[in-house]
Amino acid sequence: MRVYAIGDVHGHLDKLKDIHGRIAADRAQVNDPNALVVHVGDLVDRGPDSAGVISYLLEGMNAGKPWEALRGNHDRLMSRFLDPARLRDQLRTDLHWLQFSIGGSETLQSYGVDTNPDRGKEAIHADALAAVPQEHIAFLTAMPNVLAMEGLYFVHAGIRPGVPLDEQVEDDLVWIREPFLSDPRDHGPLIVHGHSPVRSPVHYGNRLNIDSAAAYGGPLSGVVIEDGQVFLLGEEGREELRPTAEAYATS
Repeated sequence: MRVYAIGDVHGHLDKLKDIHGRIAADRAQVNDPNALVVHVGDLVDRGPDSAGVISYLLEGMNAGKPWEALRGNHDRLMSRFLDPARLRDQLRTDLHWLQFSIGGSETLQSYGVDTNPDRGKEAIHADALAAVPQEHIAFLTAMPNVLAMEGLYFVHAGIRPGVPLDEQVEDDLVWIREPFLSDPRDHGPLIVHGHSPVRSPVHYGNRLNIDSAAAYGGPLSGVVIEDGQVFLLGEEGREELRPTAEAYATS
């Protein structure tokens, strides 16, 4: 079995294309053009071209490429904002998608929306509904929360430890950090996730964090998981990632 996974994109289309280029090169080496590519969520926000990221993925998927994109908390925030009722995230009602720390303004700017706060949220919301293509809204609405394969469980943020995988709830799947990050127990399959930035992908034995902080100027990372081994796709090709006890970061 061989599957590729890509961390949190956060609107960086150039970085996403670079990682897909590395995946294409690896596929050519192993002669496996149909291996699945899983994006673990947070396609949007903070970066300069979230609209381009969604268009790029939609174009590939519509052409039949074996790509999957899971829902991240930022993708859910965007989807909720674009609901005609302007729903906020039901877990984080303290957050608004347009506040500076979230990055929704940068996303709307990539669609040509003027997000000057002096215009008021109602005007920005109306322009957003007019500017974001319905195909993009449908894509965000239909994103799955998880992808389970033999020995692997792909998700954006993580899982609630001790809860059976088939009983996990979306709030945890897209938002959780603790107690997931510090839990050393065997979850069954390897949990492949993003959401909590690290300097470079880290394999902890029970989980694999592939969010290398593209949202904050870091690289976007791609890995290939093959017969139980994990490899980072570097500029020069594969670099094996072995389980480590290195401290995690949750900033």
